[in-house]
Amino acid sequence: MTKRHFNVLFLCTGNSARSIMAEAILNQKGQPNFTGYSAGSQPAGRVHPEALKQIRAAHMPAEGLRSKGLDEFTRADAPKIHFVFTVCDRAAAEVCPMWPGHPLIARWGVPDPAAVIGAPEQIERAFFEAFTILDRRITLFLSLPLATLEREVIQSEIDRIGRL
Repeated sequence: MTKRHFNVLFLCTGNSARSIMAEAILNQKGQPNFTGYSAGSQPAGRVHPEALKQIRAAHMPAEGLRSKGLDEFTRADAPKIHFVFTVCDRAAAEVCPMWPGHPLIARWGVPDPAAVIGAPEQIERAFFEAFTILDRRITLFLSLPLATLEREVIQSEIDRIGRL
């Protein structure tokens, strides 16, 4: 892989929390060599307010973030995707669509903070923990020397990152 710019798609079911936070993190930390996108297999149609709160607390822009469906990234005019990371903790049960250009795909399951029921502090903590996991994984991903590694090595490394 010798490209200098990579498009990364984060997938989840609702595209309201984890994948949105991952998109924001990558777009902040990965510029100018990476562009992050997110989508959901069954988009919620809104971004969870706690996800936006975590993004803003990290001093990252939240403007323009929205819940999107997979169809936006399977059309002919969609950006070419180089990496797909599924961030749902139940993603193993979902079928990942075939992507044009054969991007590298890895499962980076993160517990769903939007599913947490409890006191506001518990919900905020769940979102903070999910954000922290995603931030660590994305930071590790960005540290990979992609231009000098073979495709199989990159696949192995992104799989390893998802298990951390």
